[in-house]
Amino acid sequence: MSIGRRVLITGATGAIGGALAEAYAAPGVELHLHGRNQVKLAAVAERCAALGATVLTQRFDVRDTPALRAWLDDVCATQAPDLVVVNAGMNTNIGPAGEGEPWEEVEALLDTNLKATMAIVLAILPAMRRRGRGQIALVSSLAGYFGLPVTPAYCASKAGVKAYGEALRGWLGPEGIQVNVIMPGYVESPMCDAMPGPKPFLWQPARAAKYIRRGLERNSARISFPFPLNLGTWFLAVLPAAVSLRILALLGYRG
Repeated sequence: MSIGRRVLITGATGAIGGALAEAYAAPGVELHLHGRNQVKLAAVAERCAALGATVLTQRFDVRDTPALRAWLDDVCATQAPDLVVVNAGMNTNIGPAGEGEPWEEVEALLDTNLKATMAIVLAILPAMRRRGRGQIALVSSLAGYFGLPVTPAYCASKAGVKAYGEALRGWLGPEGIQVNVIMPGYVESPMCDAMPGPKPFLWQPARAAKYIRRGLERNSARISFPFPLNLGTWFLAVLPAAVSLRILALLGYRG
């Protein structure tokens, strides 16, 4: 089974990002890992190095566009990564009493989840296009199918990532650049724990990473899981909105 020799992952200190880093760590693999938490980043790097990978880390906030671009320019200076996983993200919600999302949190979320995603893609594209191949994986969410009343800004950002990735796939596929949209359901993590509402079909990070890697190797356009929740959220998107909102209210996702 072939693996990318150079793999770049943002948000590697998160549950999915860290699990993906370990899933790809192997002798001969060069991992470029980004995170904000120095202690967690060092721990992930240590585990990946123990599996035989060469690990290089960078710590900064992806909202710092100059730092982000400088890092990516440096990584691409010799050769573009074989695989870039754009995973860094954050969440916010309307609050326990439905008081609403503070604008500062909404702005930070959009800058992190959507704007930084686009900045990363545009920074690494020139090197990939010159080489004529590469793979870009954008982490969206099943929440990108239909907005949940408890996390409107998060859902909006992940719907944007989904649409952006699908558009990129159609544009870049003929050039040999594969673009995949990853749409997880609930994966055990502090971020998931902080989200309001039920969390059905919860997966562990290692299981999610294994599924994502298999989907990337198959070049699946969408890598969405788990199946029951994927099917349910897809139906929410195709049913009349009034019906979908009633279903969500019955399931405990109330504004």
